[in-house]
Amino acid sequence: MSQAAVKPDTRQFRDALGSFTTGVTIVTTVDAEGRDIGLTANSFNSVSLDPPMVLWSLAKTSLSLAAFVHNPHFAVHILAADQRAISDLFAKRGADKFAGTTLARGEGGVPLLEGCSARFQCRTAFRYEGGDHEIFVGEVMRFDHFDKPPLVFHSGKYGLVVKQAASPAPVPVDEAAAESSFSRDFLGYLLGAAYSQLFKPIRDEFSRRGLSENEYYLLSILGVDEDLPLDEIGTLMSFAGHTLGEELIAGLAGRGLLVRGDGRLSLTDSGRRAMIELFAVAKSAESDAESELDYSESQLLKQLLRRVIRSTSRGLPPLLRKR
Repeated sequence: MSQAAVKPDTRQFRDALGSFTTGVTIVTTVDAEGRDIGLTANSFNSVSLDPPMVLWSLAKTSLSLAAFVHNPHFAVHILAADQRAISDLFAKRGADKFAGTTLARGEGGVPLLEGCSARFQCRTAFRYEGGDHEIFVGEVMRFDHFDKPPLVFHSGKYGLVVKQAASPAPVPVDEAAAESSFSRDFLGYLLGAAYSQLFKPIRDEFSRRGLSENEYYLLSILGVDEDLPLDEIGTLMSFAGHTLGEELIAGLAGRGLLVRGDGRLSLTDSGRRAMIELFAVAKSAESDAESELDYSESQLLKQLLRRVIRSTSRGLPPLLRKR
């Protein structure tokens, strides 16, 4: 078992997050009356490695919502492969979920389950309304990584993670798609349509904050890597059809979102918080987009898109071919 208080070693934190595929989690807290609250959730996702932040969502109709809104602390447990019974128990309404369960206590007195694959103790950084769900973004205060195979769930059934050395099996051809017109079967059309649907909630959110797409794109680059010189930032901006100019930099600096110095741009605390919140919206949109894909399909899709990017980036600067 490895245990770490945050700020953790980034590699250890990444390894702990790696326990989750499209797996099963139990999220726990304590309500206003001091009662232990817990439920099964599969909406868990990472938001940021530095600072370490994660998110999960809960239906607004859930009877447990008030407890998580009231208590700023919660714990996310990534269940191990032998914890199917616990998953079933915590998925039921009205059950005495903690009866006979060995518990420890974590940040804010929240109950901690034993025997998990990994466990994250969090403080709610902020909440975001995402349709019929409430999205909780938590700053990770402590985490445990037990290096146990995780429990996974797909198509109504539990499963196990099996490591494979071979390449993924080819995706079966959709006969209806193969017979479709050129315009609908054209890769550019499919990518554009997918991008439009995936990006809509993100665009709605940054527009609500008074940001332009150009401003959002610059902030998102800095949110990923603040150690890039201005010329490389400009190259990344131009690759996506945007322009890095003095007016853009001055406008964001004037709003207190970034600072300039030594030929580089850096996010302020306000800018970093804004980007973490926007990343949370983006992660939620990604989860919705992947809702009909299992883990292997999702990873295969991303792998294929990276190959498309590499194959079409000949002649571009090395910086872009690596991304």
